[in-house]
Amino acid sequence: MRCLTLAAKGIRSVAPNPMVGAVLVCDGRIIGEGWHRRYGEAHAEVNCFASVKAKDEALIPHATLYVSLEPCSHYGKTPPCAKLVVSKHPKRVVVGMGDPNPLVAGKGIDIIKQAGIEVVCGVLEQQCRELNKRFLCLQEKHRPYITLKWAQSADGFIDAKRHQGEPKTPVVISNSVSKITVHKMRAENMAILVGANTALLDNPRLLTTRWTGNNPLRCAIDSKGVIPDSAHLMSNEAETIIFHDLPDLRTNAAKAWETIYNELAGKGIHSLIIEGGAVTLQSVIDCGMWDEAQVEVGTTTIGKGVKAPKIGLLPQSVKRLFNHTIIEYLHQE
Repeated sequence: MRCLTLAAKGIRSVAPNPMVGAVLVCDGRIIGEGWHRRYGEAHAEVNCFASVKAKDEALIPHATLYVSLEPCSHYGKTPPCAKLVVSKHPKRVVVGMGDPNPLVAGKGIDIIKQAGIEVVCGVLEQQCRELNKRFLCLQEKHRPYITLKWAQSADGFIDAKRHQGEPKTPVVISNSVSKITVHKMRAENMAILVGANTALLDNPRLLTTRWTGNNPLRCAIDSKGVIPDSAHLMSNEAETIIFHDLPDLRTNAAKAWETIYNELAGKGIHSLIIEGGAVTLQSVIDCGMWDEAQVEVGTTTIGKGVKAPKIGLLPQSVKRLFNHTIIEYLHQE
């Protein structure tokens, strides 16, 4: 479990790489540990071996290396970790799960085994998969991991009826604490998307300002080309992609989302938050092309307006957050 705890420290800084932790143990004592801290920098195994004190280096050949993901076997931004492990030659290597990346996919484990080092694979595998669900979705399903996010009133609306050009401001449903959790989600995912109507009515910036981390890639669906250059989304504060020429979400949603997902996957984007309005969100739900949903139910009542999207599944969890209810749904394809 220490490997997973260490790995999770990289959640806001290693994307699109997986989060990885490594721990070196000899005679029940941790003599080294590390994690992948930032994309493009040293991997977990490198940091783990580097942390071993001079007085403990002689213990490495007698130690067990625990690593949450199969050591890489290829040259990328850093040299292959499998060869580093072989050079240090611990007595045993325990791997949480294999790496489905075709550049690795068992090759790292084979390199270590061929060096005469005992390898055990598949320890706490489900927990390791959950930790890197975004990375795994891109590798195995060839699309980003999709999280739906919206806030709705106590009586089931996401907003009052509004039209472009009207002075009416959106109904505020989220509280100060839940707004922070939204920005935490932005820091932990690589991209965020809204529809044209949300971009026009709310003029959101879609930045990470209430939590530490990178700004997500900002995306908007704008088949009719109505989002002006003056919109906040078009600022140089973060990168933005506008999707034009898509099939209509109301009539051919699956094809539209497939087009969006393919383009993002081609850019190495492993996770996408969809924060759009009711039409955008319901279209994703209806065609089943999503992975989880986070729904905040506030205490505000609206009476009439834009009805919240509907998910025909039982919640995975329901919890309270400062008088608001947070409902989590998981979708299995």
